[in-house]
Amino acid sequence: MLAESSTNLVPFIAAGGVGVVGVSFLFIRRSRKNSSQTPAPTAPDASKVTETLVTDRGEATDVATPVATEVSPHVEAPNVRERAGRTRSLFVNAFQSIRSRNVDASTWDELEETLLLADIGIGLATRLLDPLRQSVKDGVLRSGDEVIEALRTAMTAQLSSTDRTLHLDAAETPNVWLFVGVNGVGKTTTIGKIATAEAARGTSVLMAAGDTFRAAAAEQLQVWAERSGASFVRGAEGGDPASVIFDGVQSAAAKGVTLVLGDTAGRLQNKSNLMEELKKVRRVADKAPGTVNEVLLVIDATTGQNGLSQAKEFAAATDVTGVVLTKLDGSAKGGIVFAIETDLGIPVKLVGLGESAEDLVVFDPAEFVAALFE
Repeated sequence: MLAESSTNLVPFIAAGGVGVVGVSFLFIRRSRKNSSQTPAPTAPDASKVTETLVTDRGEATDVATPVATEVSPHVEAPNVRERAGRTRSLFVNAFQSIRSRNVDASTWDELEETLLLADIGIGLATRLLDPLRQSVKDGVLRSGDEVIEALRTAMTAQLSSTDRTLHLDAAETPNVWLFVGVNGVGKTTTIGKIATAEAARGTSVLMAAGDTFRAAAAEQLQVWAERSGASFVRGAEGGDPASVIFDGVQSAAAKGVTLVLGDTAGRLQNKSNLMEELKKVRRVADKAPGTVNEVLLVIDATTGQNGLSQAKEFAAATDVTGVVLTKLDGSAKGGIVFAIETDLGIPVKLVGLGESAEDLVVFDPAEFVAALFE
């Protein structure tokens, strides 16, 4: 059984450019197995970080890599109420016209339109509103205020019973977290932020650049490895992504590294060759030493229902365990959270509320729903 989850305050470094070091925090809820029996891993020595370059013959060489070493004091994490303004405004504006008035046909039209504009989806919108309509007919709900409060309760219930922990097993190392998603959603940046946070809290990390089709992705990941003090594995451009992930896990096992973060290719999700490639990555990762205990799908919140389509495709290919929803601060389509969790049963574990490193936070469903209604 997994240990009881807790929310940890994690300091970490984010470099905005060469020679510029910023101060950040990432709050990550995680669970550990047998943590009381296994000593906590020590942070990597920043002066001895290595880049492991995997050649197209599978050979590897180690190259010294300089990294930033300074860790800063407290920086307060952002909250959804402050950052998810566009989705929040959509709901608040609709509720202002409904409150303190009698419930009529226009009430239901406005509520349905609001839910659909937020990309909650027609199916869930119907399931949320139909019971409220019946309660009004039965005389249980009488005013717009009562209807809105009942809607709030129903929406909170949709998100209340989901495990949002990021699982890290201290007894079965290395742990492997794979990241999947289409290009442009913030996948590589998300990996870098998580790597920095985990390294700062004492977890040894190796980052595997499995997106061999974009040289920029590997280069970006290498920069994050240098910042965080993580080991780094990359392959030849255009090489086999599964081989890079496998070599990364083997390297982590040999070095005693606790956590492997594996990037993957992100060409269009409706391309069958990509899905087959991701299936192979997952199969190969499962055969390597250690345990694949997270497959995190990164979705851009601004894509709305297209994000739901992506989730369906990727979940079928890789057994997705959770979603990282980026760019929630710039989207009025935050209702996609409900669609993902209710239609697919996949928990949203982290959300991005801005461009800075500290803006990637654990998703708190109660806070999210409260922000929409207050």
